Amino acid sequence: MSCIFCAIVAGEGPAEIVDSDEHTVAFMDINPATPGHALVIPRNHSRDLLEIGDDDLAHTIAAARRLARRMGEALEPDGFNVLNSCGTAAWQSVFHFHLHVVPRWETDPLELPWVPSPGDPEEIAATASKIREAEPKAKPTRADVEAPDSGEG
Repeated sequence: MSCIFCAIVAGEGPAEIVDSDEHTVAFMDINPATPGHALVIPRNHSRDLLEIGDDDLAHTIAAARRLARRMGEALEPDGFNVLNSCGTAAWQSVFHFHLHVVPRWETDPLELPWVPSPGDPEEIAATASKIREAEPKAKPTRADVEAPDSGEG
């Protein structure tokens, strides 16, 4: 099986599973950003955010919220980040859709990967107009988000 996350779903890959249901599996990240950092995946393989079906996406985000609530009880964090990377430029390294649920504490060492600063209003308006005018593709092909189909993270 070439997809490590599909192997985990099948019970053939190593994982500390913390939650599962008929649609999703949640397990501890092997490269945690903070204590408790876990991943939530759909049982059905989808490469990324552009490929995942609406039902699987809804089930996965609901499972992420359920996991965050469970983490809240167990770990008492100050907050959470729920993250998704889509494509290699966005740091996706395992090409099976997944959400990172990262418990956060005021004292943890994580920082934003960018420094928020005001943007150029004209550039923002031009970009917004371009997005509004675009017609999304019905379903992207693998070539739409280039990357190999293996890795971890």
